[in-house]
Amino acid sequence: MIILPLLAAAAQAATPNPEWNCDDPVQQQEMNWCAQQDFLAADEALNTQWDATASRMKQRDMVYDTSHDGRPGYFEQLLEAQRAWLKYRDAHCATDGYLARGGSLEPLLVATCKTALTKTRIEELHDIEVWPE
Repeated sequence: MIILPLLAAAAQAATPNPEWNCDDPVQQQEMNWCAQQDFLAADEALNTQWDATASRMKQRDMVYDTSHDGRPGYFEQLLEAQRAWLKYRDAHCATDGYLARGGSLEPLLVATCKTALTKTRIEELHDIEVWPE
């Protein structure tokens, strides 16, 4: 029963006021929605980069014998780091939102923070993907 309200909320978020303009948002609700759209785009780019980097680390695991050092493989270590990073990002940005705790500005602060950290993480993952041999 919890799913229905969540689906309704998601549908409402996907259909903003047609007068909203993310190039020049004016109202707080409009700014919040636009910031969320920016985050969703960054998150999609992160997922694309993750796929490329994870694939590269799996290739490294097939090439390099790491059995002698007792440490995790390339992909396993990357996955652990990514999970920790996601937890960090979400908690850190929730803290950022506390500047406007409970106010209408809070979603904007959280989404903006998550977008910025996500874009940085995309660069970090790209740098790992292209490590020299």
